[in-house]
Amino acid sequence: MRFTSQLIALGMACLLAIWLSLALGPVSLPMMDTLRAVLHLVGVPVAEDNLQQAELIVGQIRLPRTLLGLAVGAVLALSGVAMQGLFRNPLADPGLVGVSSGAALGAAVAIVAGASFGGLPEPFQPYLLSICAFAGGLGVTAIVYRLGRRDGRTSVSTMLLAGVAMTALAGSVIGLFTYLADDASLRTLTFWNLGTLNGASYDRLWPLLLVCVAVILWLPRRAKALNALLLGESEAHHLGIDVQRLKRELILCIALGVGAAVAAAGLIGFIGLIVPHLVRLLTGPDHRVVLPASALAGATLLLFADIFARLVMAPAELPIGIVTVFIGAPFFLFLLVRGRS
Repeated sequence: MRFTSQLIALGMACLLAIWLSLALGPVSLPMMDTLRAVLHLVGVPVAEDNLQQAELIVGQIRLPRTLLGLAVGAVLALSGVAMQGLFRNPLADPGLVGVSSGAALGAAVAIVAGASFGGLPEPFQPYLLSICAFAGGLGVTAIVYRLGRRDGRTSVSTMLLAGVAMTALAGSVIGLFTYLADDASLRTLTFWNLGTLNGASYDRLWPLLLVCVAVILWLPRRAKALNALLLGESEAHHLGIDVQRLKRELILCIALGVGAAVAAAGLIGFIGLIVPHLVRLLTGPDHRVVLPASALAGATLLLFADIFARLVMAPAELPIGIVTVFIGAPFFLFLLVRGRS
């Protein structure tokens, strides 16, 4: 009963974040006009008096941005839960397997050397940056996974070390591309590396949204297996869990989810670290509750961070990655100090 009330509270907070995200920005809309515009967009008959501007802003600009924020926040938080369950460490982050750095490398290639991809078919041209970032994240994760395999088993500690090494290598290559970039490419690369939900559109949103939704729907189905893994690999095996298969599935989910999120919104840090930890403090370690609660909390936190990024320097916009780091870094330090005491 307590868990149900907590999920309902998180759901209400998420709905409030959605409503505010649709209403607030450089041009703020009355809350009721925003609600009427959304209802009209989904086909509910409402009075259309003075609704044209609100419907245009909500339907064409803020609704795709809000949907992107929901998907990215939820999938980053879920990936954080999966990573912490895989490593059995509450301070683990989805970037540990190199997927974020690989996606950043792919984006750097697309931004700086994009002219070299002029031979791509026309339907793929608008998705060049997202495709390269997604492929880079999957590629680096595949290398890390391969380095962590030995005798048919996956060594989590070896994967961690390989992830650190690949992250450093990807960072050095990104530095090289940054050095070679012209002024326009450098500005794009810098802004992308700081993370943003700006520029979301339905055409560019739906492929990445499908990947995020698939991860969001699939991961909770492995909640019981993650609970067993908390006891240790041998104990989970004795309980009938195929541990090696579970590791493969979790790594694939993390790579797909984080790769899609980074491809869509750039590098947004600390959501996958602080949200699962906060949720566990509230609900306990049971993944049957932690996973859906983390999805709701991650989506809510990212939407509120995006609202702050829009308003704090309006009409200019602060990159959302800066906001999440301002929130996440002090919290991470708090966890370290709390752990030492």
